[in-house]
Amino acid sequence: MKKILVCLFTLVAVVSNAQDTDSARIVNNYTKKEVYITMRDGVRLFTSIYLPKSNTEKHPILLSRTPYSCQPYGEGSFLPFWDSYQKEYLKEGYIMVKQDVRGRWMSEGEMVNIRPFNANKKGKEIDESSDTYDTIDWLIKNLAGSNGNVGVFGISYPGFYSTMAAASNHPALKAVSPQAPVTNWFIGDDFHHNGAFFQMDAFGFYSAQGSAFGVPHPKPVSVAATSVGYPDHDNYQFFLDAGSLKNLTKYTGDSIAFWKDLMNHPNYDAWWKARDARVATKNLQPAMLWVGGLFDAEDCWGAWNAYKAAEENNPGKAFNKIVEGPWYHGQWANNDGTHHGNIQFGSNTSEYYQQHFEVPFFNYFLKGKGDAAQIAEANIYITGANQWKAFEQWPPAGKADEVMYLQPNGKLGTTQPAATNGFSEYISDPAKPVPYEEAVHFNRTRTYMSADQRFAARRPDVLVFKTDTLLNEVTVTGNVIADIMTSISTTDADFVVKVIDVFPEYSGYNDVDIYAETDPVNPYPMGGYQMLVRAEIFRGRYRKSYENPAPFVPGKIEEVKFELPSIAHTFKKGHRVMVQVQSSWFPLVDRNPQQFVDIYRCAEKDFIKSNIKIYHDAQHASKIILPVLK
Repeated sequence: MKKILVCLFTLVAVVSNAQDTDSARIVNNYTKKEVYITMRDGVRLFTSIYLPKSNTEKHPILLSRTPYSCQPYGEGSFLPFWDSYQKEYLKEGYIMVKQDVRGRWMSEGEMVNIRPFNANKKGKEIDESSDTYDTIDWLIKNLAGSNGNVGVFGISYPGFYSTMAAASNHPALKAVSPQAPVTNWFIGDDFHHNGAFFQMDAFGFYSAQGSAFGVPHPKPVSVAATSVGYPDHDNYQFFLDAGSLKNLTKYTGDSIAFWKDLMNHPNYDAWWKARDARVATKNLQPAMLWVGGLFDAEDCWGAWNAYKAAEENNPGKAFNKIVEGPWYHGQWANNDGTHHGNIQFGSNTSEYYQQHFEVPFFNYFLKGKGDAAQIAEANIYITGANQWKAFEQWPPAGKADEVMYLQPNGKLGTTQPAATNGFSEYISDPAKPVPYEEAVHFNRTRTYMSADQRFAARRPDVLVFKTDTLLNEVTVTGNVIADIMTSISTTDADFVVKVIDVFPEYSGYNDVDIYAETDPVNPYPMGGYQMLVRAEIFRGRYRKSYENPAPFVPGKIEEVKFELPSIAHTFKKGHRVMVQVQSSWFPLVDRNPQQFVDIYRCAEKDFIKSNIKIYHDAQHASKIILPVLK
């Protein structure tokens, strides 16, 4: 133990010394300037610029626009680039630019959430693409040390601003990397999935009790709004006690405009469609590198689908590529990409991404350095196999859809059921919704995306179907389709479908042992682990249309068919494929009252039990469709 501690202290000292060296080099070789850049409508945006002191060469510009603040403020205070891989850009002599978007922090103007893209702006009309255009134009004209090439990148909401930046098509903008970009907040990102409201994220993000993001900034501020905290530290109990969404609205008060917007647009109307970032992916001139995480709890959907839209809207575009790794939200930008929760990868996947994809991408297009040919069309990490794979398209050309039928007695297989009138059933009780995680938490976890599902499999309101032990590896690459035949005793219900990798009961994990190594003191038992590979929810009222919801007829058998976000996973020999079906995912998603009422304004009395039947017979065969790589 003493030897281990000595080695650990030595390692910490080495890392600390390296960081000290990097920080000294950056501070000594860079100058920080803070400026206000005037937009075409007269609004001024606060911008921090980190300029290399060296004038031996011209420097590319790398811009990030953010609603989360470009702190620290003050020309003598530097962002700690030395703590992240972004120090590589400063070693390369990049001009690093951070900007507060309009209406946020030190910038003037009004902040509009996911401001719609206007392809036909006139005069002084603005959107986020015009703000980016005007910013780039000022930078090119006023930074004498620039080489005239600009790149833009950002994660999550800054990923949305990156997509809008690409749509600006400023001639100096050569490369853009939207990462986990907010793309469509009704269909698949953050606050709704297939119309189901992700209340925990939305409430925590916008309310004054959470991050206070929704508190307006009528004038520039450098200090965040006060966050007073929730009245309860058990999120399951807090949201259950709240009773209904209209009671959560009472917590937000009158100042959170976007919360009201969420409550006032329950269906996929014109307001939501205008806020689909994919409308800005036409005629993109910059090179594009879309980035996402397979286990991204916030934005698992955005990168896949924005990339797909850019492919379809720009046929023949030379460089429109995607990277998807085994990450939680933003993990690719962190120092440790060796695991996600209990799932080990055997290497630092984040470091691999930084060294093989992002930095080479910008170096090539902004500096003419290196070769971007190493970046394939689709650069995908296959979990389970723990390997990076390069594909010429996504989904891969070599995949074939394989139908897996839900069977009687909890079986899952390729043979269509032969029985008549066969079904499995459960009672969905809004008073006792199925939790999304086993443990008690205050905040939504980021590891639930690969967490053990044994706790759910033991509940009577969760149906479980699994294959026999696999005799060969099965690699699934692409979107899984859930095609559920169901009848319910009420007029509405939600459907959650999970695709799960069941580990062998007694064989080793990663050929080492049956315990995860994330916590050496309290290792997690991995024998029989039910790894969540992908799960998705669908609000049943939208089974025919997101625009025009329709009630169920009690007792009538109907089809609920929907797409799960892309996966890239190998089910290894000796494992099993499992599917779980349930009707609540709480408190991650709001409870469906299971009646065809306005969920955003209904009362506690409107929540009733529903008898859910999932059919698996010859006439009504429920199934999942797996895109299997051949």
